[in-house]
Amino acid sequence: MIIVEARLDRTVYLAGEVLECFVSFTNQTPEGAVPLNSDSESLAWASAQLHCQCSVSEARVVWPGEDTGEVPHGQEGSDTVFIPSRGERGHTVLSTSPRILFCDLKLHKGETKTYLYREVIPREAPPSYRGHSVKYSYKVTIGTQRVGAPTKLLRVPFRVLVVYDLGDPTVYEEVPPSNPFLEEQRQEGSLLELAGQVLTTITGRKSPNVYNITNQRGTVGKFTLFKSAYRIGEDIVGSFDYAGASVPCMQFTVTLQSEEHIAEECRRKPSQAVATMSFSRHHEFCLHTQRGHMILPIPLSATPSFMTDIVTVKWRLHFEFVLACSPISQPELPTSQSESTTWQGPSSVAVDTMVWDLPIKVLPTNPLQATAVSLIKSSSSIKV
Repeated sequence: MIIVEARLDRTVYLAGEVLECFVSFTNQTPEGAVPLNSDSESLAWASAQLHCQCSVSEARVVWPGEDTGEVPHGQEGSDTVFIPSRGERGHTVLSTSPRILFCDLKLHKGETKTYLYREVIPREAPPSYRGHSVKYSYKVTIGTQRVGAPTKLLRVPFRVLVVYDLGDPTVYEEVPPSNPFLEEQRQEGSLLELAGQVLTTITGRKSPNVYNITNQRGTVGKFTLFKSAYRIGEDIVGSFDYAGASVPCMQFTVTLQSEEHIAEECRRKPSQAVATMSFSRHHEFCLHTQRGHMILPIPLSATPSFMTDIVTVKWRLHFEFVLACSPISQPELPTSQSESTTWQGPSSVAVDTMVWDLPIKVLPTNPLQATAVSLIKSSSSIKV
């Protein structure tokens, strides 16, 4: 029996990076098994390939064009051909050329041979995503075969993040080199270093935006967001100012949400609603307060903003304000620190609710940071 094990150096990558996968083949006799007369085992060949599979909800999405995502005619029933997507749901939207690891491998008892599979993840690749109606998933697939036996497939999943416009020359002009005295260092840096500098430059810009929150009855307050672009793993920090408000705000809730917009030509129904997914929430009572704040973490497992032919994912802050329909009397404050007072709130208050959505931009982060908290297994094995 031969044990095939594939192991990735990490589980999260940027589109354009080089993925490295170590594939080991070990001739191992199972415990309790009777040893065979032959002291060697053979495999005819082994190949490796990357592919991205897109599956959609048929109730909500119509697949664009005439591509059915089916296996080419003549290979559907063949179990001796290397088809990485065999048995997978959906459509193969991206695949690299297969690479042969070896032909005619012979292993003696206890012997192990390891091969390194290296492949560049195409920059035009869509990011990994698991939504309500669309899912993009990536795998490294290792195929191997004994002579006269069916092909066995071994898959290792991984995650892809996409930083857009890295090939745009204007991006290089905005990103300062790590050493200002060595301009050429910018060109020699790796894709990972460049992407890190681009993301730091974009998300590091502090440009506070102040929004006046009003309704038909007057001013509710002001909300300040200190920047509009964030990386996954960051905290979104904002502040509220109720000084001078004419409409009493009793409580508010802020929810971090992603929006899944299906392309118009791919919608099953023209009036189809946008699907939302909530991640983190901040709730606070604010009656008779002058100021407040909120902190919302962006999970490292979240998918940043992106767009493909089928789906566009955007991010927003969803606000819900509970407002009193009439003024509420302020509690009487003690005249000195030695005195105390008790305020009894009204037993019932007529209220109405106001909803507000504020778009924000969510970008990727360093894949090394995302790998540290990833739940994806970096290795897998099969018996051949």
